Amino acid sequence: MASIDSTIVLLAFPAITTALHSNISTIIWVILIYIIVVAVLSTQLGRIGDIFGRSRMFNLGFATFTIASFLCGIAPTDITLIISRALQAVGGALISSNSGAIIADTFERHRIGRAYGFTGMSWNIGALLGIVLGGFITTFIGYRYIFFINVPIGIVAVILGIRYLKDTVKSKKNFDLFGMSTLGIAIALISYAGVSYASVGLNALNMGLLLVGIISGILFIFIEKKVKLPTVNFSMFKNRIFRNSLMASLFQGLGFMGVTFLLIMYLQGVRGFTPLYASLLLLPGYVVSSILSPIMGRYSDRYGARLLSTIGIVFMIAGILFYIMLLGVSSPVYYILIGTMITGFGGAMFWPANNSAVMANVSNEVRGAASGTLRLFGNMGLIGSFVIAFVAASSAVPRYVAFEIFVGTSKVIGGIGGSFVYGMKIAFVSLIAMLLIAGVFSLTRGKEDRHMQQEQSRQKEGKGKRYSNTQN
Repeated sequence: MASIDSTIVLLAFPAITTALHSNISTIIWVILIYIIVVAVLSTQLGRIGDIFGRSRMFNLGFATFTIASFLCGIAPTDITLIISRALQAVGGALISSNSGAIIADTFERHRIGRAYGFTGMSWNIGALLGIVLGGFITTFIGYRYIFFINVPIGIVAVILGIRYLKDTVKSKKNFDLFGMSTLGIAIALISYAGVSYASVGLNALNMGLLLVGIISGILFIFIEKKVKLPTVNFSMFKNRIFRNSLMASLFQGLGFMGVTFLLIMYLQGVRGFTPLYASLLLLPGYVVSSILSPIMGRYSDRYGARLLSTIGIVFMIAGILFYIMLLGVSSPVYYILIGTMITGFGGAMFWPANNSAVMANVSNEVRGAASGTLRLFGNMGLIGSFVIAFVAASSAVPRYVAFEIFVGTSKVIGGIGGSFVYGMKIAFVSLIAMLLIAGVFSLTRGKEDRHMQQEQSRQKEGKGKRYSNTQN
């Protein structure tokens, strides 16, 4: 359900803008508010899951998401829709920051990659369905039903979650309230400053917000090193596999997410395709990734994440280079199909292996915080990539035109298409640089043997039980 909502809203932008008598600069926040809220809350809500129970917080997230989806459907104005989307994002953050930890609790370490492969498959299927359903529902039923469709799904999910998901691991009940607050302020201000810069350019407001956000981030680090039970346990970062996997996730997000933004703007703005047709051209990548993710996840269990994730990054770079060399103002559309299949193959290799490497290399009691931190790094990459994409687009066309192209309400005219393609390719070079950094982190993370890790974990648990019995 969360995956469907990542793509289903995009195709409804023109209809929402018209129905609510709004404008692009306001409606774009229907997407942006969701990204920022999830980024701000993921780590904190993962830590809360550690304390109060991950399954409990996961189910609460589904309930919140379902209620907020209904509120989005009935929203009478653009502002109430944005507020409802923010509430929906709270539910999404509860789901995403605890789901990874629940998987890690459920599966042994030498099987965790395959489990993440199946979740990767479900995410890609959801994104695919979002594109198809978004176009169909908006065209034939009405945009409000892209939100209402979540309600029956969410009710069933909550019932199943309460029935089948049980908490087995809890941490000490102690809030790091000051640390949570400073981290939330830092992420919110830095994210808002980045999005504001992409939207209107550099000004005193976004520069000031960025500065305060950086200061809050530095303050957060000092706080976390002093408290007994921090929101982010920096001892986790002593593990090179964990640390490098997180950094690989950050730079992969920075380097890859913007590609999709730019391709959508190219297909709608330069080629004049409808949002639905433009999105359908990107489907092959989702299909390839859906089919291959469980297989690649199983390979990561057998061989570790280092080589598999790094090769995945190489395929992503190869797909972008394909666009740089061949994509022009009037190129055949099958170039897009080929490019998305190449990058989809890379995604199927990278995501299950990298995510499982993060979760397989932390202790049970901090898995919620680790899952939330992984989601945080991924979302920060998404926001940064969004900024790169729109700054690049606005170097060729005015910013307001770039936004209108992205949501399918405008297209470039005259000779501007060539300038836009040139700016897009310059952005692709910047995105490749980010992916190269991700590849370095991935390659240097170190070798892992999950079967050995599983045996060592069992030995530690056995020693702990013997010590407890001796004390008793």
